[in-house]
Amino acid sequence: VQLQASGGGLVQTGGSLRLSCAASGRTFSTYTMGWFRQAPGKEREFVAAITWSGGSTYYADSVKGRFTISRDNAKNTVYLQMNSLKPEDTAVYYCARKWGRVGPQANSDQYDYWGQGTLVTVSS
Repeated sequence: VQLQASGGGLVQTGGSLRLSCAASGRTFSTYTMGWFRQAPGKEREFVAAITWSGGSTYYADSVKGRFTISRDNAKNTVYLQMNSLKPEDTAVYYCARKWGRVGPQANSDQYDYWGQGTLVTVSS
């Protein structure tokens, strides 16, 4: 399984970006997928997750109402639409596949495959 994240860049405060994560493999549609981020000097933190069907989504409190996670199983791709961006959203964003069928969405130990990360920089 390979995950390829893209879509990062430099944006001003209040701007928007859409991240994409393309996955290889035929079992993409059976797994929950998540996005995490890591800011300089900080630990990696959970951002959002979406179940295999897209029927349920989960968000960190810090991004709720501003970010939207979605997926297109026909394209083996998961997206993260980020609106109203703030400087504190600056980080490397990683997509990941959740191997655990149960367990907290926000726990990075529940994820086995990770993309290489894409840098999002929000200028003030």
